Amino acid sequence: MTLPPIPLAIVVQEDVPGVWTVPWSFEPAIVIPLLALFAIYTVGTIRRGNLDTLRWRHASFFAGWASLVFALVSPIHELGEQLFSAHMLQHEILILVSAPLISASHPGATCLWAFALPHRSGIGSWVHWVETRRPVRVLTAPLNAWILEAAALWLWHIPFLYQATLRSDWIHAAQHLSFLGTAVLFWSALFGVGRSAMSYGIATLYTFGTAVHCSALGALLTFSRVLWYPAYAVTTAQWGLTPLEDQQLGGVIMWVPSGLVFIVVALALMANWLSESDRRLRLGSVAALLEKEPL
Repeated sequence: MTLPPIPLAIVVQEDVPGVWTVPWSFEPAIVIPLLALFAIYTVGTIRRGNLDTLRWRHASFFAGWASLVFALVSPIHELGEQLFSAHMLQHEILILVSAPLISASHPGATCLWAFALPHRSGIGSWVHWVETRRPVRVLTAPLNAWILEAAALWLWHIPFLYQATLRSDWIHAAQHLSFLGTAVLFWSALFGVGRSAMSYGIATLYTFGTAVHCSALGALLTFSRVLWYPAYAVTTAQWGLTPLEDQQLGGVIMWVPSGLVFIVVALALMANWLSESDRRLRLGSVAALLEKEPL
């Protein structure tokens, strides 16, 4: 099986409009939550202090926030209405860049500091309430997070659901929220490993599984000779692509970056898994030796 040729018409044709001609999208439903999130975290950062101790978390959050702006406000957002491939690039940024950076920053505690003490105490008590923490633990369990992330990815690419996002801003927003939300759950589950060698092993398994199912969907889109999303048929020509070429390019964008990222993460987790197993084995050997020959 050979990879279908990805056209270069979008690069070489002189009559193809430039990306710089596409406007930025300042939709209030997107911009206001982004600004609110930035303000809450910034105020929380100032009030909490410990800037040196938490600088890497702050850097991770603001980088993740900037990637959200790039995905949802920059011309990529508007291009996603015209090109399937641009829409796939937008989704990859949300899942592979924004979600892991925000998850790694553990922003909850810092955001809490943005509120006045009485409200902070009330919110903190509610967050630590056992009835609140139970569903959070369930959602961030590796298997559950993996299922939710995979379900969101595959369900939203069912043709009639995907095309509905192009007709309704509300459905489109729901799609992006589900991609970002389930990806945050998945990455949070990965960043929560390390308590034992077994947790590293489970995380490695699920990460490899994610690489496989993301690559599989990308490959299906790339090699398909059938147009999955006819809604793009009237908008791709101005960019020098046929609808099927645009779909194939979108499939490659989904297939290659996600596969590479998740495989690299899985290999890193596997290395930690082997290291932790080796450490525990050596500790067990030392303990057994001390039992036989006590000091």
